Amino acid sequence: MRFSSFLTAVAGLAVGINAYWLEDVQHQGVAPFAGDGYKVFRNVKDYGAKGDGSSDDTAAIAAAMNDGDNRCLQGCASTTTTPAVVYFPSGTYMISKSIMPPYFTQLIGDPASRPVLKATPNFEGFGLIDGNPYFGENLNWVSTNVFYRQMRNFVIDTTAIAPGTAATGIHWPTSQATSLINIEFNMPKDASTVHVGLFCESGSGGFMSDLTFNGGATGASLGNQQYTMRNLVFNDCQTGIIQLWNWGWTYMNSKFNNCGTGIDISAPGEDDTLAVGSAIIMDSSFKDTKVAVKTAHTEATTPATAGSLIMENVELSNVPTAVSGASGTLLEGGSMTIAGWGQGHQYGTGDERVFSGDVTPNKRPDSLLGENGFYSRSKPQYEDLSASDFVSARASGAKGDGTTDDTAALQKAIDGATNGKVLFLDYGLYKVTGTLKIPAGAKIIGEGYPVIMASGDFFGDMSAPKPLLQVGANSGDAGQVELTDFVVGNSGPAPGAKLIEWNLASDLKNPSGMWEVHVRVGGFSGSKMQVEQCLKKPGSSDIDPNCIGANMMMHVTPKATGLYMENTWLWAADHDIEDSKNTQITIFSGRGIYVESTEGNIWMVGTASEHNHLYNYQFANTKNIFVSMFQTETPYYMPLPDAIKPFPVVEALNDPDFSKSCSGVEGNCAESWGLRVIDSTDFFVYGAGFYSFFNNYDTTCSTVEAGENCQSRIVSLENASNINIYGLNTIGSLSMLDKDGSSVADWKDNVNVFPANVMMFRSG
Repeated sequence: MRFSSFLTAVAGLAVGINAYWLEDVQHQGVAPFAGDGYKVFRNVKDYGAKGDGSSDDTAAIAAAMNDGDNRCLQGCASTTTTPAVVYFPSGTYMISKSIMPPYFTQLIGDPASRPVLKATPNFEGFGLIDGNPYFGENLNWVSTNVFYRQMRNFVIDTTAIAPGTAATGIHWPTSQATSLINIEFNMPKDASTVHVGLFCESGSGGFMSDLTFNGGATGASLGNQQYTMRNLVFNDCQTGIIQLWNWGWTYMNSKFNNCGTGIDISAPGEDDTLAVGSAIIMDSSFKDTKVAVKTAHTEATTPATAGSLIMENVELSNVPTAVSGASGTLLEGGSMTIAGWGQGHQYGTGDERVFSGDVTPNKRPDSLLGENGFYSRSKPQYEDLSASDFVSARASGAKGDGTTDDTAALQKAIDGATNGKVLFLDYGLYKVTGTLKIPAGAKIIGEGYPVIMASGDFFGDMSAPKPLLQVGANSGDAGQVELTDFVVGNSGPAPGAKLIEWNLASDLKNPSGMWEVHVRVGGFSGSKMQVEQCLKKPGSSDIDPNCIGANMMMHVTPKATGLYMENTWLWAADHDIEDSKNTQITIFSGRGIYVESTEGNIWMVGTASEHNHLYNYQFANTKNIFVSMFQTETPYYMPLPDAIKPFPVVEALNDPDFSKSCSGVEGNCAESWGLRVIDSTDFFVYGAGFYSFFNNYDTTCSTVEAGENCQSRIVSLENASNINIYGLNTIGSLSMLDKDGSSVADWKDNVNVFPANVMMFRSG
């Protein structure tokens, strides 16, 4: 007994010495609108959780989640004012009831020794983690408004629950700026099991990566508008993925081992229709699995393009059926690699519009490739570093209180995080009145999505925009930077703010990266652009200068290259997040993300850009671009005003000139481009959603019945070559895609479950 106690003590000491830096670093985060004494960081063990594998830790974890008595849960619409980072040290935490994280919560475990959340045999609830509870008939939060949350580094275990008893690991109906990362789901492997690892029935995502599902009836049951999912592994699942519904979905680098069915996209909709819009499966493998993909798409499918599918670079090993359809096998399996196969509508190839069968795979540039297909890299968590390797922004003098000018203090902190150090951006709202210069070699990680806000006269001149964050002093400067987990935004009018300027040229063997770095213009406490200042005014084309929050969200300059972006959301707010009714507001942001890198080599994995005035994505004079399921929305106020004012055309930025290009175009032409590609080549799109829901805050225009006429055009290719698009989805635009001023595809010829869909376009 004594020897056993000694070993336990030694083990405990070892764990303490090797604890994740996040546990040991000093936590000084400040939430300016949460009240005195509010804690941003909470360690569940400080609230009584044991993590010993026997004690019921449910109450202690809930206490950590809800500390402060003002967190946003039942009956609260949304808020950014009460953030929380809830940390779980290594251990096994027994859970008897659902844990319900409030809005704006991050759940983080030790990545080096992931904590286990294990259900007790008598567990009650819908998910060990219920990310959006049903307190009544409806979800607590409107799922399309659930933003800014994470869960990473956990093991979810339902094996103690009887296999025949319904059980769900995580319930996660959410939207943009959310993630599940580095999580393992362990479920019973009995034939009678009905357990589900992950359940998501709605929302507008999104991104997930590095998830492993072991056992269960279904690894993941998924319904959402759009998603990118990367590095998913399914072992011994009866069905790996059941797609409940979607508009578009991209699966990258996924593995299915010893499953009955890998991915099932055959879900029926109402009135003999299909519910799944489309799916892209790329750089993935199926092994010892009976059916890789199950579909119900046929030439008689209703809607016509529902259930569209692309498979590219998919390896089969002992898989009898590669694709099964409503009437039997569509593609025989075996042990082989599917270079390219699909079903749906195609344009630009010269072939018939409807295709079903083998397709020529994209010829991928070597510079975009990694170990298995396109390059990708999971978010760095610096688990090999210790607390002494981090430099605190607040310890460097920054206040983060939303009112103090933190420009000098933040620059001091950035400059002090050298020689392998990492800047820890403690939670806060950091008011900045000049350009912050981020040098090569910098690494910055945020605590709970802190906000760096452009403020003051320095950002006041629309005709002379200045960067808030400048990564690299000059375009083409060599080096590498890693930015993680923070938000860039505004405090008050900033018509001359370029929120991020990216100048670095990074070695392709070690690209720079942005992981979950978001842009948010207006709509939050501290922005000074909320309901009180910028309430929507339907029917009015007036432009309030006090509601112009940015000139450009992000600019990748001509000599920059080697940038990997993952789960980055650039958003001009359409509603006030703090308002109890999520009331709509009118905010103006001139441009979304503009890439004019001549060498390119840019990866955008699960990104989105919304509600920008001239365009959401624009690429000019560039090449070697990879994107997966990127998504946009046209500003809700358009066409009052339209895109011609207030931002003048800047030829040096290749701005669209709607006063010229709209000549002879019927309908609402002068509206924001979802995507514009100019004088560029070697562009590879694996999933896209470009949406125009409103005509001056009225959604009638986006319906099939009304003729999808919110705007005339939404995607423009101009003198561009070798443009390859899989899974183009549009809503509310008469033309789905224009090439050199002429429409290529009309929405009414390509109707899908709600969007219109073109599954394959190649410009030649």
